[in-house]
Formats: sequence, structure tokens, C-alpha cells
Amino acid sequence: MPAERGTPFHIGELAARTGRTVHAIRWYETQGLVPGVARDEGGRRLYVELHVGWLDLMERLRRTGMSIAEMREYTALALQGKVTLRERRDMLAAHRERVNQTIAEWKRALSLVDRKIDFYDEWMTSGHRPPLIAAEPSAVPARRGRGTTRR
Repeated sequence: MPAERGTPFHIGELAARTGRTVHAIRWYETQGLVPGVARDEGGRRLYVELHVGWLDLMERLRRTGMSIAEMREYTALALQGKVTLRERRDMLAAHRERVNQTIAEWKRALSLVDRKIDFYDEWMTSGHRPPLIAAEPSAVPARRGRGTTRR
């Protein structure tokens, strides 16, 4: 990530522009997740416009469950340039699949929470306990404990 693109600015401005704290930005940098940070004559970090978008990408990858190790790998690939385009694309596609699976699981969980709220609403309105909520077959994870065989 070339630091010479655009007018450089300091960490306080990056924090203001991204909504992240200076502490968080420094943490991302020490984790090797913000490449191309230059320093001025006084040793203060200098950022450019590319860092704004990069930091946003790193934050979103983290929030969607990508591990720090995977984020470091992605960053290292990006630093190698266009020779790693396919690897980066494939890495993000695999991450997208995991995110979509998590979203589907959360939707199933939210559906149960919604049904439980409806259950309590009905009980409070009628004064009588409604029938229990049946579990969704797909919502019960398969158990693999000791003594079970994998097929």
C-alpha cells in the first residue's frame, strides 16, 4: 500500500474520519493489519486515503468473524500485488460463505426468539399458558460425541 498516494494526515484525523479510536487504529497497525504507514520527521504516523478504506475493510472482516491470522494473511497477500488477486478473491469468497452460514444460523435463532416472544404475549393476553413451542428439526445440531461413528 503506497503511502505516497494523496495528502498525508495524522492518526487523529484517521480516527475522526473512520470513527475508530486512536488506540484501536494503533492496535490494528501493531497486528500487521494496516500496511504502508509512513512516519514524518517527528516519528508520527502518516496515513493517506487508502488507509481509510483499508481500515474499514479490516474492521468489517473482523466483525464478520475473520480471524486475526486470516486478516494478516489477506494483508500479506495484498502487499504482494496483483499476482495474488485469485488467492485474495478465493479467501474472501470462502469467508463470505462462512458469513452466510452464520447469518442463516442467526436467522433460525431469531425466529425462535420471535416465537418465544409471541408465546409470552399470547399467555399474558389470554391469561392461559399456550402450547409449548416445537423445535425446528433443522435447528437441532447433530451431536458428535464419544461413541458415535462418523459416516
